[in-house]
Amino acid sequence: MFGLFRIKVRTSGREHIPKGGGYILVSAAHRGWMDPLLIFHALPLEPRTWFLGSGPSAFTSRWKEALIHRLGGMLPVWRGGVGIEQHVRSARAVLENGAIFVQMPEGTVNGPTGRIGPFRPGAALIAIRTGAPILPLAMAGTEQLYLGKRLASRVLPPVTARQLAGGAWPAEMPEPNSRAELELTRQVTVALEELLGPVVEELFAATVDPPDHPRRFRKRMTWLLLGPGPLEH
Repeated sequence: MFGLFRIKVRTSGREHIPKGGGYILVSAAHRGWMDPLLIFHALPLEPRTWFLGSGPSAFTSRWKEALIHRLGGMLPVWRGGVGIEQHVRSARAVLENGAIFVQMPEGTVNGPTGRIGPFRPGAALIAIRTGAPILPLAMAGTEQLYLGKRLASRVLPPVTARQLAGGAWPAEMPEPNSRAELELTRQVTVALEELLGPVVEELFAATVDPPDHPRRFRKRMTWLLLGPGPLEH
């Protein structure tokens, strides 16, 4: 796909990738359909990578549904009526089988250009409940795509929810769904934002082409696997 569209990807930090799986990869900024491919580009082929993603956004046509079923690797989220427990169980199954559980905590491709949007708490809560290490991945450049577009990613050193919480980590783990757990989740989420935000902004600067740079097939490529929308995020 990168070769077909002449996409140029610059990735750094691969030395931080743990050997084997059993970890949660938290990636941002999520701005387009090519983000999963950017994650695949940064990681080794094995172990297998599983994404927690929006079912309504993924299954928008029969050919996309058939492709996803064929390839696998997606755990769909159907908003409304489904609690976090189901997603925690899915994450545990992935992690306990030595695979990689991927989450993009912004939850949508709509967000500010060149920087992260607010993180949803699911990734932090799953990290707290499972105790799995977190591998942060910063990405930039997928807001708009065109022939020859430059993209960038950087793998950051692994970190745990306990390290992210720092002095706020409790002596005893709070009860699930308690106010104390929600507050701990919020603190870990904010720490993830503070960790990934500056790196995304740094990477984004290297993906911006001059105004007079040719942007062939920009609209078609940007929305190739997404529902139509404005080019400005």
